[in-house]
Amino acid sequence: MAPRGNVTKNKPQPVYSDFFAAANSIDLFKQLLQQKSAELEAKFDPQHSVSPLLETKSDFIDQILISAWIHFLGPQCGRHSLIAVGGYGRKELFPHSDIDILVLIDAGYDADFTEQLSDFFSFLWDIGLKPGQSVRTISECIAAARQDQVIMTSLLELRLIGGDENLFQALEKRIAANEIWPAEEFFLAKMDEQKHRYTKFHDTAYNLEPNIKEGPGGLRDIQIIAWVFRRQYHSETLQDLVKYEFLPESEYKELIAAQRILWSIRYALHLLTGRGEDRLLFDYQRELAARFGFVDDGHNRDVEQFMQHYYKTVVRIERLNEMLLQLFRERFVSKPEECKTIAINANFNSICGYLEAANEQIFERQPLALLEIFLILQHRPSLKGIRATTIRLIRKNLPLIDAEFRSNRQACRLFIEIFRQSHGLTHQLRRMNRYGVLSAYLPCFANIVARMQYDLFHIYTVDEHTLFVIRNLRRFSLEKHNQELPFCNDVFLHINKPEILYLAGLFHDIAKGRGGDHSVLGEEVAREFCQRHDLSQHDTKLICWLVRHHLIMSMTAQRKDISDPDIIHEFASLVKNHERLNYLYLLTVADIRATSPKLWNSWKDSLLKELYVATHKAIRRGLQTPMAISERISETKTETRNELLKLGVRATTIDKTWKFSSDEYFLKYTAEEIVWQTIAIAANGADELPLVLLRPQTQRGSAEVFVYTKNADYLFSICTATLDQLGLTILDARIITTRNEFVLNSFQVLEQSGDPIKDFFRELRICTTLRKNLLVGRVKRQRNINRVSRQAKHFPIATEIHFHEDPMHGQTILELITTDRAGLLSKIGKAFRKHQIILHNAKITTIGSRVEDMFYISDTRSNAITDIQRQDKLRHSILNILDEPNGS
Repeated sequence: MAPRGNVTKNKPQPVYSDFFAAANSIDLFKQLLQQKSAELEAKFDPQHSVSPLLETKSDFIDQILISAWIHFLGPQCGRHSLIAVGGYGRKELFPHSDIDILVLIDAGYDADFTEQLSDFFSFLWDIGLKPGQSVRTISECIAAARQDQVIMTSLLELRLIGGDENLFQALEKRIAANEIWPAEEFFLAKMDEQKHRYTKFHDTAYNLEPNIKEGPGGLRDIQIIAWVFRRQYHSETLQDLVKYEFLPESEYKELIAAQRILWSIRYALHLLTGRGEDRLLFDYQRELAARFGFVDDGHNRDVEQFMQHYYKTVVRIERLNEMLLQLFRERFVSKPEECKTIAINANFNSICGYLEAANEQIFERQPLALLEIFLILQHRPSLKGIRATTIRLIRKNLPLIDAEFRSNRQACRLFIEIFRQSHGLTHQLRRMNRYGVLSAYLPCFANIVARMQYDLFHIYTVDEHTLFVIRNLRRFSLEKHNQELPFCNDVFLHINKPEILYLAGLFHDIAKGRGGDHSVLGEEVAREFCQRHDLSQHDTKLICWLVRHHLIMSMTAQRKDISDPDIIHEFASLVKNHERLNYLYLLTVADIRATSPKLWNSWKDSLLKELYVATHKAIRRGLQTPMAISERISETKTETRNELLKLGVRATTIDKTWKFSSDEYFLKYTAEEIVWQTIAIAANGADELPLVLLRPQTQRGSAEVFVYTKNADYLFSICTATLDQLGLTILDARIITTRNEFVLNSFQVLEQSGDPIKDFFRELRICTTLRKNLLVGRVKRQRNINRVSRQAKHFPIATEIHFHEDPMHGQTILELITTDRAGLLSKIGKAFRKHQIILHNAKITTIGSRVEDMFYISDTRSNAITDIQRQDKLRHSILNILDEPNGS
């Protein structure tokens, strides 16, 4: 933070005035800027503070600006003020920081000045400075600041570069707290700003691609502290936080050390990207890790170590920000009567609505109070949190949570009680994690704190993802969140012990990063925890089973044909009872929704719900008497026929339409789907084929594109290529061939954004385009709307192709794992045509940009593809065709 009190003593000098005499002055200044940038870049060392570099650049820009100011404004330059604001005002100029300036003008300026000022700004743009500029009188500054606290904030960091010092000082007096934005109002405005800023980042510092400036725990958190502190105390340096007893010297040093780390990372990020980039994207993390000297150590990759270094830095800032803003509120906002000490129990008091230890020796004398404090917060939801002084005591006494503490039966009871409370579990677990208590009590949890998940769908670290899972589970119990997923809230009513669900959520990913199957390893960790905490044998088995199988429901719903009664019976046999099913369903939904806000959609919601309902029925029916396929087909036919008769469709029309339909058709489609397909087919003659229809909203939350036409080997390839070009995501494909060689192809689709299709003209375009392509037998080559995600480029997935037997249907299952890309399904269809492969069904699963598709195939005689050589030829053909550019 640059001290404003010295600006009049150390004014920048117009050292580059002579440059303007040259005919090529613009080029000279451009070269000067390039040379200075190269000089500063050469001096950058991640192991040393960048503060001198930031100040050096600010001084250098000062010299250029004052030289230009004097040159272009001439005698007028002393009548007005040239002022640095924002980061430039603080002398914190990074390689590509904005250069924000305010020209403070005397009210009586003339037309000549306007022209001179325009030339001044044009020059700055011509040499490449691209300043953020504003021109105002004092009155205009005050009026703007009254309306917008952001402008008021920028005026807090004024620094005079040149011009009229008296005018500058007059503005300083007018923006004093006794004139505008009193300290209390300013504090509340900044708190509201921070709250909204945190919301943009899902209230977590643990995003896998964090923003080091704006994200929680980022540089903006430190600036908030500085702005609020300056408004109240007119202080020029954060070191005064020690003077005014807001921080001890050790915490001040911790804050400054964290700031310097983020400054170094931001400096390196600007150099690496060549622009003012503040996002730590995957694109840059590996290079930054190498730049900062991190190397693979056999356990953690260099980039994981670098990002853990970053996360541990921002969580310190986040904690200090929380403490300081709480203390500021007490001094600036809270009234004396609100800050009276109210006894809670022998160990804790309430002050200003925050829980405080009764004395500094509480935790030393009663270590169990380190857990008790969080339970009290749950019992008393009116309390706002833990007082800053007590947070310090918690941090200081963390070593008391040792092996003896963890094996203490009373400590175990307290920890389990926290999970049994009906209020505040998520908030307290977040506090426990932020203050280090959770890692101290559960060393296994420490292993996942700040641990990256390098894949294409997780956007949080493992510990943050885990806490989001528990938050989602808690929401299923709260009426105020009933509108989000009402079915989950209904299922939650059948959960006898919610703490079992929350503990399963806590441990489901606990073994990530250990190597091996994290579900298997996590089961063992969960079992040790349950036994240490004296949970019943039943509860222990249930928690361990949930941890071991927490992925199975998602995999079954998305990768298997859940219209097949045998698949349902197989899954139900694993689950065994309704109790497990209820717990597993809720854990599965919470887990997917906590992975990424973009990963959950109506399709996944529908699939899981469908699997839950079918499994519930299978268990109720009895696992010893599973539904036969023939019984399922008969049920569907009867239900569909009755519905069609109700709608006025004649029995003869139904029989004629169904005459050549296979049993597989009535197995794979629901009665609702067959009803509208039957009506559509019956209403269209053979000369109107191909029939292409779109039903915008189905029970599965997606649109259904239905194709009925004469069979041809190019159909799947053309359909998928067309839908892909139209920017649609194909979620599921069902291919049915009638006995008279007509096909009923059905594709469940969503927009690429994950949203349903809502526009009528969009629906019309999809149908007309697909019908046109089917008629001509090809897809016109054009630019594809779909794009490979930026993240996918950095996490390429090696293509895997596996063949599995499907004895129930006499088919072969081709399993494809690869990176999603434009035209993928079309290319697969091309390979099938080349090798005379018949596609009967397809399960399309895309998680982020990871494809896990299952194709049910046979030869032209409907026999399984069992010959190894033929499988190898098909595998190599697919691998080769996937490497071809689109349109080839």
